[in-house]
Amino acid sequence: MRTTTGRRTALATTAVAAALALTACGGGTAAPSGADAAPAAPAAPAGGPLDLAGVCPSTVVMQQDWQPESEHGAMYSLVGPDRTIDAAAKSVTGSLVAQGVDTGVDIEVRPGGPNVGFQPVPALMYLDDSIVLGAVNTDEAISAAASQPTVAVTSQMTISPQILMWDPATYPGKTTIRDIAATGAPVVTSGDVIPALLESQGIITPAQSDTSYDGTPARFVSDPKILQQGFATAEPYIYQNEIAQWHKPVGSEKLADVGYSIYPEPLAVRADKLDALRPCLTKLVPIMQQAQIDYLADPGPTNQLIVELVDAYQTGWTYSAGVAEFSAKAQVEQGFVTNDPASGVFGQFDPARMQQIVSTFGPILQRNGTITAVPDPKTLYTNEFIDPNVKMKMG
Repeated sequence: MRTTTGRRTALATTAVAAALALTACGGGTAAPSGADAAPAAPAAPAGGPLDLAGVCPSTVVMQQDWQPESEHGAMYSLVGPDRTIDAAAKSVTGSLVAQGVDTGVDIEVRPGGPNVGFQPVPALMYLDDSIVLGAVNTDEAISAAASQPTVAVTSQMTISPQILMWDPATYPGKTTIRDIAATGAPVVTSGDVIPALLESQGIITPAQSDTSYDGTPARFVSDPKILQQGFATAEPYIYQNEIAQWHKPVGSEKLADVGYSIYPEPLAVRADKLDALRPCLTKLVPIMQQAQIDYLADPGPTNQLIVELVDAYQTGWTYSAGVAEFSAKAQVEQGFVTNDPASGVFGQFDPARMQQIVSTFGPILQRNGTITAVPDPKTLYTNEFIDPNVKMKMG
């Protein structure tokens, strides 16, 4: 995704793409998923908390910021067994099934990245009025606040899984970003916010910043002195298991440990649609809170759909069942998905943290010319629709 957070654009698995012999997708008609034979879910009790008919749009369109992957499991887990995959439009549609019942409306999940010309999610939401929820990183919400304002209504991942990674053999005994950056190592990213953050903290110098990362493993494999961005939920597994030229562990540290405090991909609505969507969000937000928890408790079926979608869309992006399984485990085991530390509620935003995020990233985005004024943090999110009873079981 072409955003300030530097979402990966052509993941490392492109190194093995030739062996997979990907072919172009043909045709533009909707293709039924193999899940069609599964029995239909029972209807939600009329008027109950899971009955969305009459309060939500007949099709709840959800826009992701990147290709299908396990980090987006909550959205994809809601697509019912009657789903159809439109390989041409790059979308999947079916009954919205939550907690085992049909909510009375449909869901359509759309991927981002190359599927939408790398347009940011807020831009897509303002171009297409049918999008109900979009995944909008907090720093991206700050960037878009003046012209395409969005309001986050629930988080899905609590801590960003973005990392900087390195070759342990090149840096023996060094275990942190600070340690390795102190050697003068180039920091290779696909956006300028991460290096700007590190520069503001004195971790790197401007000369170390290299924003040429294209998502492929070629640079890292050929030049193991670099620090390279990645995701803790993907690259460590991919480099060790799927990159033939590497096939060994990488070292890494979470960028969250050095100040990258954003909420990653919280679900947001257009600010100007908040009031109209309020009756829908009152029911839909608790469903999204629980959907993430339910997905991570049993990710297998949804991961199968995610891998199926990647294969059907045929964009050159590859995503294996092994990566999907690793990601789901890492999200929980490494603490990327957890209850809000301040309240103990899953999906709730911490006002103090939101203030800190805006205070940190607002000036950075001002300095690089992305924004002219720093927005009020209170305009970027709401906890109005959060169900305080939805909590992950910890430990």
